[in-house]
Amino acid sequence: MKFSPHTVRAALATPLGPMTLAATGTALVGAWFDGQQHQPSVDAWPVQAQHPLLRAAGQQLLEYFAGQRQRFDLPLDLSGGTAFQQAVWTQLQSIAPGGTVSYGHISQQIDNPAAVRAVGAAVGRNPISIIVPCHRVLGSNGALTGYAGGLERKIALLQLERPQ
Repeated sequence: MKFSPHTVRAALATPLGPMTLAATGTALVGAWFDGQQHQPSVDAWPVQAQHPLLRAAGQQLLEYFAGQRQRFDLPLDLSGGTAFQQAVWTQLQSIAPGGTVSYGHISQQIDNPAAVRAVGAAVGRNPISIIVPCHRVLGSNGALTGYAGGLERKIALLQLERPQ
């Protein structure tokens, strides 16, 4: 992943553990559970807790965890990924809250049905957890497969979104 040299960050305490949010002046570029797989080193990015996009992202995520929000309204920048990764991440955004799809479904939706494993790798490298809902992707038999933030978080996120 490539990030703008103007990237800033802020910390967010959530019910599932601390997260790091990252943004440029125009868009959110990252949301990671601290310590999750594929999280970039953020130490060089200055902390700007009052950054408007980081504040908005934090507020919307807390509303999500409180069951008050299902969809996010934030400008996103996914351009740090490859064209293939961007196609996968764009497709993830079409999965409705409370819904799930398989990796094979995603590969078919991006017109690359043989790329199921590559889709899995791209899903795992999603830089904007929860907001770009990679937790809604399951194995072909509906099995809970890997999640960069940990399977226990994936289960918790899916339960949070389950229709009441």
